[in-house]
Amino acid sequence: MFLAADIGNSNIVIAIHNGHEWTHKYRYETKDYQPALFYETGIRDILLEWGVAPADIKGAAVSSVVPEVTERIMQALTNSVRFVPLLLNPELFIKLDMRIPKVYEIGSDLVANAVAVSNIYRQNCIVVDFGTALTFTVYEHNIGITGVTIAPGLKTIISTLSDSTSLLPEIDIDMPESAIGTSTSTAIKAGVLFGFIGMVKEILSRIKLELDDSYKIVATGGLSSIIKELNTEYDEINKNLTLEGIRILAQNETK
Repeated sequence: MFLAADIGNSNIVIAIHNGHEWTHKYRYETKDYQPALFYETGIRDILLEWGVAPADIKGAAVSSVVPEVTERIMQALTNSVRFVPLLLNPELFIKLDMRIPKVYEIGSDLVANAVAVSNIYRQNCIVVDFGTALTFTVYEHNIGITGVTIAPGLKTIISTLSDSTSLLPEIDIDMPESAIGTSTSTAIKAGVLFGFIGMVKEILSRIKLELDDSYKIVATGGLSSIIKELNTEYDEINKNLTLEGIRILAQNETK
């Protein structure tokens, strides 16, 4: 079995792959940083709940874009599975047989996405990742990452609006029936959600206009399938894309 940890600004995802498929996933909220023992106890508990013995885990890797949490998760996993997991880092990216621009700046999640589409689809791809940040990664087959576009993610937009405006409440992420709000809540939903749809479509449209070849559009991330109105913009939704890239990178490193 293989264990992947994907540490993002909103969530820490712990997942198990049994050699054929991803069988278990668990999400922590990242925002309140905890000591390593907290994460170690949590990991041990979820493995027990899943019926996965630590001795059955033969490989593990961590992707992190949150340095404050990285070492704590690494320590927690090391204590839980009794070996040091692979940490995705620039030294690893430099060795990849694909173009990775700004290896000391790019997020390991974006690299994992590129590695995954390279292995799964073997064609030009635009990966739309719905996370804390909304990212569009342009991957050209046989070359690598040729560019990235970054915008605020949906939850980031909602939280920023709520935090910056004392009288506006936080809202649930579901589509309003009208673009014209009739209450504070529906007014925010209409502006944020329809605005977000417009942003995704406009960025994708402009990216495609600048590309000469055809590209497969792959959506991923926890919110990738929430807004049904955007589904026609993608060729495929693959929620496990980042996890799959982490797994492939780990496999290649241990060969």
